Amino acid sequence: MTTDATGAGVTEQALASLRGTADPRLRELLTGLVRHLHDFARETRLTQQEWERAISFLTATGQACTDTRQEFILLSDVLGLSMLVETVHGHRAPGATESTVLGPFHMTESPVRALGDDIDLVGGGEPCVVSGRVLSEDGTPLPGAAVDVWQADDKGFYDVQQPGVQPTGNGRGLFTADPEGRFWFRTCVPAPYPIPTDGPVGDLLRATGRHPYRPAHIHFIATAEGHTPVTTHIFVAGGDYLDSDAVFAVKESLVQDFAQTDDPSLAREFGVGNPFRHARLDLVLERAA
Repeated sequence: MTTDATGAGVTEQALASLRGTADPRLRELLTGLVRHLHDFARETRLTQQEWERAISFLTATGQACTDTRQEFILLSDVLGLSMLVETVHGHRAPGATESTVLGPFHMTESPVRALGDDIDLVGGGEPCVVSGRVLSEDGTPLPGAAVDVWQADDKGFYDVQQPGVQPTGNGRGLFTADPEGRFWFRTCVPAPYPIPTDGPVGDLLRATGRHPYRPAHIHFIATAEGHTPVTTHIFVAGGDYLDSDAVFAVKESLVQDFAQTDDPSLAREFGVGNPFRHARLDLVLERAA
């Protein structure tokens, strides 16, 4: 097949080469990818030098990945692709907890902890209690539900970013809801933080004049038998960057008040000093189809 000045013949040949792909979904995905990539190259009149630079950038992105760092997830996040995929497939039943991105720091297993444990193993931050329930969409409590939690410390770092400074598992916990679906744990109020900027993604942000900051938040994954898991955050109300999250992940329903609480009896119940900050939330799961 001969080509024309627009390269349409090359595109047709590339698409034709995929027609024998046995897996229909793989064939659909690759066909769409090739079509859109070729259209992008034509629309922008991509040069050889620009494409070589893009390949070098993607190569460097892969080389930046380690056991505790996922630069490609970070790239997906800052381009809005992670949030787009989540939005397209994250529709929930009315009242169910909205989902958001996983983020690049769910790199290690959270240590199993008892209800009420403190996941802030370093101390020094503003004491906080997070409590809530795991519920089905009709409001029925889900006893034994698993609640996986991870967060940055009060200075904006995850444990995997500071080996030797933070103990492994700091800011992380895997909790099991009680017979009434309740969970609670102690921690510190997380700080806003910049996503890592010492790699290719940081170069991209600087080249586009973007800041790297995420608003303060705590991550959750809630799972229960017979229900669809939810991956979500809660964001600290009133904090910075809620309107300009570097990874576009803020949803209004996920912004929670970390209320200043002055209640000595409640402080004794939770095992914290008084006053303290208290965030309350319900994690509502959809029944599995």
